[in-house]
Amino acid sequence: MPYLNKKKNTTNAILTSWCFFILIYSISSLSSIACAFEPMLPRVYSTQIDVTGWLMSEKLDGVRGYWDGKQLYSKNGNLLYPPADFTQNLPNFPLEGELWGGHNTFEQTIAIVQRKKNNADWLKLKFAIFDAPAVAGGFIQRIAKAQKWFIDHPSNYAFIIKQTKVHNTKQLQNQLATIEKAGGEGLIVRKADASYIKGRSHSILKVKSYQDAEATVIDHLPGKGRNNNRLGALLVELENGIRFRLGSGFSDHEREHPPAIGESITFKYYGNYTSGIPKFPSYIRLRRDTVHKITTN
Repeated sequence: MPYLNKKKNTTNAILTSWCFFILIYSISSLSSIACAFEPMLPRVYSTQIDVTGWLMSEKLDGVRGYWDGKQLYSKNGNLLYPPADFTQNLPNFPLEGELWGGHNTFEQTIAIVQRKKNNADWLKLKFAIFDAPAVAGGFIQRIAKAQKWFIDHPSNYAFIIKQTKVHNTKQLQNQLATIEKAGGEGLIVRKADASYIKGRSHSILKVKSYQDAEATVIDHLPGKGRNNNRLGALLVELENGIRFRLGSGFSDHEREHPPAIGESITFKYYGNYTSGIPKFPSYIRLRRDTVHKITTN
């Protein structure tokens, strides 16, 4: 009997050790496919803010990407699967930028980066770099290191986004109008000496002729007349609980195949009523820029 108890205790100890090993291995495996990165995010520009002397660049409408020196991740920390040609000349230090296929290609870009298999469609995209978050110093010092790298290691699939000094508000508004006329989303302005900090920062602002926000789809409201038997409007809810109808901005295809209840959408608007409801809201797209799920096809 003592021998059996000793054998049982030994077996239990081995099993416990093995379970502990599996747990540690699982955690390390998960960490190897998820990048714990909290990005620096812009606040919204207003004309009351003096940005003279700041740097402005086009706000590209792509998928935010983070290169950790070895692998490429989405904004949410999901591992992406570009082919080796796409990343072969990227540096061994972190970079942040937009995976971008050109103006008015957002949906195609999303479809490409969501696929798990390496595929040649990635080579239609560029990694448009706007920061090197791990480099010491202000923005100028950080982006200078990235620029130097690509001078020495040219890439067909990566470039540094052009920065232009802001001289006055009129110049800023003229540049915004030029970008929007070309199909662009807007501008980003940032302090040249700003440190990289996690979360929303007053040192980086997005400039648009409109505001945008996210909302959750609560219900589909039927259409009338031309939109009979298809979507008339979405009933959506903001993060603060305010609900409103969103009935404009949809294509015919989107009215026939609207975002599902529970999905998050992005809309544009022009200020708020005293009730908190957005003025003149218009649908932009299904919110997929964070690439929550990687598909396999």
